Amino acid sequence: ATLSELVPRQVTRLSFGGQLDGYDSLDRAADMESDVPLPDQPRGADMLYSSGTTGRPKGIKPALPNRQIQDPGDQMTAMNQSVWGVTEDDIYLSPAPLYHAAPLRTCASVQALGGTVVVMNRFDPEKALEYIERYRITYSQWVPTMFVRLLKLPQETRDRYDMSSLRLAVHAAAPCPVDVKRKMIDWWGPILDEYYSSTELNGMTIVHSDEWLRKPGTVGRAALGVLHICGENGEDLPPGEVGTLYFERDELPFNYHNAPEKTQEAQHPAHPTWTTTGDVGFVDEEGYLFLTDRKSFMIISGGVNIYPQEIENVLIEHSSVLDAAVIGLPDDEMGEIVMAVVQPVPEAEAGDALRDELLSHLRAQIAKYKLPRRLVFSTDLPRTPTGKLVKGKLRDRYSGKVSIG
Repeated sequence: ATLSELVPRQVTRLSFGGQLDGYDSLDRAADMESDVPLPDQPRGADMLYSSGTTGRPKGIKPALPNRQIQDPGDQMTAMNQSVWGVTEDDIYLSPAPLYHAAPLRTCASVQALGGTVVVMNRFDPEKALEYIERYRITYSQWVPTMFVRLLKLPQETRDRYDMSSLRLAVHAAAPCPVDVKRKMIDWWGPILDEYYSSTELNGMTIVHSDEWLRKPGTVGRAALGVLHICGENGEDLPPGEVGTLYFERDELPFNYHNAPEKTQEAQHPAHPTWTTTGDVGFVDEEGYLFLTDRKSFMIISGGVNIYPQEIENVLIEHSSVLDAAVIGLPDDEMGEIVMAVVQPVPEAEAGDALRDELLSHLRAQIAKYKLPRRLVFSTDLPRTPTGKLVKGKLRDRYSGKVSIG
C-alpha cells in the first residue's frame, strides 16, 4: 500500500464573509489560534515564471532573504522608495496584468509604502488617460506598446484629459523606439524613467529623462549588480562592442526551478555568480547600456548578424503602422532571410501601395542588407499582455505559408 492509502487525507475548507455548506468559518478558525507570534517567521519570496517569449516559461526560484516577515529591505520596495520617491501620498496606476513580475511587485511595494493602487482590468489607451484624470494618478508603469497605442489616439482625444497629476511614468519590459519615447516626453514632460531588468531580477539599469535626452536609446547605467558585456568565449568586451549582457552579483541570485541545466546555461562560463537572460547590447564610455536585441532573436543572413529590433523600431514610427515584428525564416541560399510582419492601423489599407511605402520608409533609415525580403500584413501580432512579442508563434505561423528563395 502507498503512504497516501495508509494515512487518511486531511482536508480543511474555510469560508469568509458568510457561511457555506461544507466549509468551516475562517473567522472561527482564526479565533482558535494563538495570538503569540511564532519565534521564526521568515519573509520568504515570490517564485514567478518567465514570460516565455523565447520558449517554455521557466520557474524562477530566487535566493531566500535572511529576514523576518516584518523586516524592511525588499529590493523593489527599496527601489520605489529611494529611486522614485514613492510615499503614502502616491496613487499608482497599473495598466498591465498582475501575473507579470513588474506590475505585481510594484503594486505590492506601493501598498507596502502606504500608497494607493488602481488596477485596470485590461489596457485601453483612452481609458488609461481617463483613469489618470479621474483618480489623480501620480505614478504609473508602462510598456512601449502602450505608448504606441496612446500616441496613435487622435490629438483631440489626447488633449481631452488632464495629465497634470502624473509626476512619474516608468517603463520597461521591452525596448522603446527612440521616436516614440521623444514624443511621450514632449507630451507628458521629462517624467519618463526607464529601467532594464527581468523577472530573474539578476540586475537592473535605470535612466531618467534628462540622461536619456543626452543619450537617446540608452536603458541606463547599472543600479543593481555590476554590468558586463561579454564575447563568445566569455571575455569582457570594451565599450562600443556588442556582446551578451551579464550581471555580476555576490552570490547566485536565482535558480530555474527543476531545471539545473537552464540555470547553468544562464551562468557565465568562468564566473558562476554572473548571469544572463540572453539579451545583447553594448555600453558606451560612461557605462550607459544600449540594447540591440535578444540573442535568440538575432537573424544571420549571408553570414551577417541582423538585429530585428532596429527594423521594428523604424517600422513602428510610420503613421500607418500599429504594430510590427521582424523574424528570420530559413533560406537555402542566405541561411535566413528577413521577414517583416506588419499590423496596420485600422484606417490604413493593407496592400502593395502600403508595402512599397513602408519599404521606402525603411530604405531611408537602415542599411540595404537589413531590408526585409518579405513584408506581409496581419490583423494581429502575438504579444503577451506585458507587450513582449512571442516570436516563436510568428515563425510557426509563417514558416509553412511563405515561399522563400
